[in-house]
Amino acid sequence: MLILVINCGSSSAKYELFDLTEHRSLAKGLIERIGTPGYCENHYEAIALIVAALTDKKTGAIRSKGEIDGIGHRVVHGGEEFKTSTLINGKVIKSIEKYSELAPLHNPPSLSGIRACLDILKGIPQVAVFDTSFHQTMPEKAFLYGLPYKYYDKYGIRKYGFHGTSHRWVSRAAARELKRPVESLKIITCHLGNGCSMAAVDRGESVDTTMGFTPLEGLLMGTRSGDLDPAVVFYLMEREGLSPKHISDILNKKSGLLGISGVSNDMRDIIKATRSKNIKVSVRAKLAIEIFVYRIEKYIGAYQAAMKGLDAVVFTAGIGEHNPWLISRIKKDLKRVVNKRAKFLVIPTNEELSIARDTYEMIKKG
Repeated sequence: MLILVINCGSSSAKYELFDLTEHRSLAKGLIERIGTPGYCENHYEAIALIVAALTDKKTGAIRSKGEIDGIGHRVVHGGEEFKTSTLINGKVIKSIEKYSELAPLHNPPSLSGIRACLDILKGIPQVAVFDTSFHQTMPEKAFLYGLPYKYYDKYGIRKYGFHGTSHRWVSRAAARELKRPVESLKIITCHLGNGCSMAAVDRGESVDTTMGFTPLEGLLMGTRSGDLDPAVVFYLMEREGLSPKHISDILNKKSGLLGISGVSNDMRDIIKATRSKNIKVSVRAKLAIEIFVYRIEKYIGAYQAAMKGLDAVVFTAGIGEHNPWLISRIKKDLKRVVNKRAKFLVIPTNEELSIARDTYEMIKKG
């Protein structure tokens, strides 16, 4: 069975075609600068280009689009409605539209990709795989905020969590590596890239995660602040005369590793900057790394307590997979805190394959 995975960002469209019968990837690629004059006009055009590339007579992976058996779409926000992946129909599209209010940068491009595929690849079953669905097993004590309950009832204000496909993939992969059923394990998964989140996975289910109502809460990230006293927002808005849009821009795009270091949102650049001859530059770079590590360690301790035990800590994504010094440092810092038998693992995430498998299962169920 051939499954095409589509992941549409605000200005990009990533794709990968899998043959799940032979368990292999046939083709993958990325279209960037969507919406930029002179490049790709919109997501519809991007999907058309992807289909053309896949079916190209000389270089294509397939002869015709009719060979594709299913299409899996990454959708960031599914609210409380979608606890699992689901076949896409008109009702599902309306729900994704509704949750666009909670993920304005992510759900609209996903919808554009879905609508383009419904037209260009007519008749092929499509499945929505939600970042939030893995975290729908969190108990109320973990997902509710200390706000009047009516705001949860009225607006659905609660912790949703993100990177769910990645957390689920690496927690299952960790269980295979440990040769134990995931249902018997207490695992902390650390997805550390430009966006960072951690999850407490107790016996295969997410019981807590660092990202919240939006992907802004939690760890220090590339450009996102992570945990913050809400009063800081009001203080800055008043002192700096900032609009809600401006403060959102600061918290989402100018904070985190970039804001602290003053150098970059990329950990590689920050590590390089720690060796700078400019003392101010090196001090700020080192500080950014210290805050980054501190928050990870703090959440590891908290999640071990929340699960009342720990069998493994798993690191994945760009920073998590390519910085062995980080794992060594955390392991050393927490040697008296973390269960001595707990394993520290580095496992590459494969969200695309996870989406492809979900798509296959949903199509099979009908």
